[in-house]
Amino acid sequence: MKLYYGILFLLSVLLTGIYAIIWRKRFSVFLTLNYALIPIVNFGYYIVGVSQTIPEAIIGIKLCYLGIFPHVFIMYTIFNLCNLNIKKWIRLILFAISTFFFISALTIGSSTFFYKEITGELVGNHLVLHKKYNVVHSFYYIQIFIYMTITISATVYAFCKKNDVSRHNLRYMLACEAVPVISFFTGRLFNINVDLMPLSYVLSEMVLLMISRRIILYDITETAIETISSNGKTGFASFDEKFHYLGSNQIAKEIYPELAKLKVDNSIPADSELNSEIIENIRRYIEDPLKNHFIKNFEKQVYKIDIDTLFDGHVNRGYILYMQDDTKNRKYISLLNKFNDRLKDEVAEKTDHIVKMHDNLILGMATMVESRDNSTGGHIKRTSDIIKYLVEEIQKDTSTEKLNLTNDFCHNLIKAAPMHDLGKIAVDDAVLRKPGRFTPEEFEIMKKHAPEGAHIVHEILKETDDKLFHTIAENVAHYHHERWDGSGYPEGLKGEDIPLEARIMAIADVYDALVSKRVYKEAMSFEKADSIMLESFGKHFDKRLEKYYTAARPKLEAYYAEFQETNK
Repeated sequence: MKLYYGILFLLSVLLTGIYAIIWRKRFSVFLTLNYALIPIVNFGYYIVGVSQTIPEAIIGIKLCYLGIFPHVFIMYTIFNLCNLNIKKWIRLILFAISTFFFISALTIGSSTFFYKEITGELVGNHLVLHKKYNVVHSFYYIQIFIYMTITISATVYAFCKKNDVSRHNLRYMLACEAVPVISFFTGRLFNINVDLMPLSYVLSEMVLLMISRRIILYDITETAIETISSNGKTGFASFDEKFHYLGSNQIAKEIYPELAKLKVDNSIPADSELNSEIIENIRRYIEDPLKNHFIKNFEKQVYKIDIDTLFDGHVNRGYILYMQDDTKNRKYISLLNKFNDRLKDEVAEKTDHIVKMHDNLILGMATMVESRDNSTGGHIKRTSDIIKYLVEEIQKDTSTEKLNLTNDFCHNLIKAAPMHDLGKIAVDDAVLRKPGRFTPEEFEIMKKHAPEGAHIVHEILKETDDKLFHTIAENVAHYHHERWDGSGYPEGLKGEDIPLEARIMAIADVYDALVSKRVYKEAMSFEKADSIMLESFGKHFDKRLEKYYTAARPKLEAYYAEFQETNK
């Protein structure tokens, strides 16, 4: 028995601690008071369970009667959930009644006002109590019954009359009220050896913990959205992470009349305008956060509808839509677009010309550097083509483990590939043009081409507006000799510390070195090169890139076969 009460007390403390961790400012004060009181009440039951004397047991009993207040606080919470505007004086009266009974309980042992008599006897190591109640205690039972009746009535009314009330939360809150009451009367009617009340309080805490964070999602007036909507010009609607309807204001219901008929927590009908416009656009937003708005034509007005994440603290709990009249802006934009269309075409043409000149200049520099290296003729073009094949396979991947590379990233990586060996311009001819393998000292000199290349790329591109290309090109030059296991150079980076663009470049660089003829070796067969490449994934190369290399292998072999045939 002591173990039973002790475990329930510790569980109530644990659950209160969890509630304290997830607590937010907008949590109901009544929920918080419940979590504050229940551990104290359960501690009272524990004291009663371990008592050896009547005075000790009376202390515990008095604490147990603090359980009067959770019934009141849950009732208040249900009033709020049902959007019932109960007068403050009514709430004060209910609270005063509960306080009266608790104060009455404090007279136990010193007065016959609440208990006529309390005696006890030790049976083994357990104190068995015998209580005789006064008439005031009978009114205490009536009070509990009245509170439960009020709670049930409010819940039934909300179910029948209010669409803006969460049925799920009402069921849970009603259970929180009913379980302790049922436990209270069950224990007394059937004379069970242990008191069920502390168990019921723990169960209530568990249920409240499940719904405490969700309750505030329905309290739209307590969110920043209410401030925005108060100007009468902005509509909003919110949905949880499973696209269940949470609520909306009047403007949103005018723009989308279906919202007025929709009940809170309902799913959006599949054949409705809400699904085809709102839910589909939310899905697009989830896939690409940049697609965070769409246009809605409503009567003679044009609304811009912005989509944003609905946060509870730092946790994503759903999505919210802001609807603003954008008619004037749209008309202005339309006129401006007509004026700018021709200018845009001209600018695009000039820009394209400049970009081509820029790309040709970079390629020319890379070719010039390669002309000094008598062992890697054509290496720049071949590695650039390998990168194209690898990128194509990455973009084709539709699996859940795919690499999500943007089109800009892929384009810039292909464009940056020729720059990976620019640093060789700083390597002395005696080393760079050596017709054979390097000595350890020469190899150390050769290693310097990677950081030197990054420095050259940085200086060339430091004034460019294309920051993504700048970063990719510099990383490719700097880190394409790094290895997945950390044994590469110049920095000895390991795993995902190596930029992805450099990891992809490393595959192209090594593969070309294996299957191409150099002054110090003949071209390796495709089979042997493939064997070396496959063994290197997870050591030299990123293991996740293996499937893209394998998929590109037929194209690579056909490409090199044609190259070798042409250069016989």
